[in-house]
Amino acid sequence: MTRCTAPVRGHSSSAAAAECPACRYRTTYRGGYGSSYSSSSSSGTSYSSNAGSGGGGVSSRSRPRWSKAGSSLSYTSAQVQSLTPIREAVETRAAQQPDLRDVFLCHAWDDRKGSAKELRELLVAAGVKVWFSENDLALGVPMMRAIDKGLANSRIGLVLVTPALLTSLPREGVADKELAVLLMRNQLVPIVHNTTYDALLNISPMLASRSGLNTAEDSMAVVAAKIAELVAVQQPESC
Repeated sequence: MTRCTAPVRGHSSSAAAAECPACRYRTTYRGGYGSSYSSSSSSGTSYSSNAGSGGGGVSSRSRPRWSKAGSSLSYTSAQVQSLTPIREAVETRAAQQPDLRDVFLCHAWDDRKGSAKELRELLVAAGVKVWFSENDLALGVPMMRAIDKGLANSRIGLVLVTPALLTSLPREGVADKELAVLLMRNQLVPIVHNTTYDALLNISPMLASRSGLNTAEDSMAVVAAKIAELVAVQQPESC
């Protein structure tokens, strides 16, 4: 029987495991520094490591099933978990109403020429069809009506959460029960920019309960690229 070399050489790296006659064909093994490695397909691949500085850090990355082959985008496990039901809603609405726009972008009026415009331009450059209030909605329309109209004409909605939005939300009278309906449909993705979820929690606990994307973790360009992947659906060819 082939004997494991771990007691003599240790398995602190993939190379060490590969040299062990007993372990080289195993798909998963435990490293000597508390790291775990696994071999799996590119779809749904995940890995974790607690071998960071001081051995106390833990990070986890996953590849969602909708991510294109060869994509360089990296998602956290939390992002995959929160975006998966959104993706399912995208696929359902795309099958039922193929002519809808990909996303609508809800934002504070004060952000229309700043961060909201930047995000919209990045999305459009990535091939995303965007319903944008600056172009598609009359001045003075209440936010909830904008959300309803935007969702009616788009597969999902993005809410750009900025300091300006946090200021405007109480004035708009956006009730948690209204947000609850939108969130239950799995059609709304918060994008936090230049603020925090804690700040959002103080204004709208319901919206803060749904995790999304955050420009403190990813640049605005990466956020746009992830949204583009999220809403990309291959349309069936017509006969």
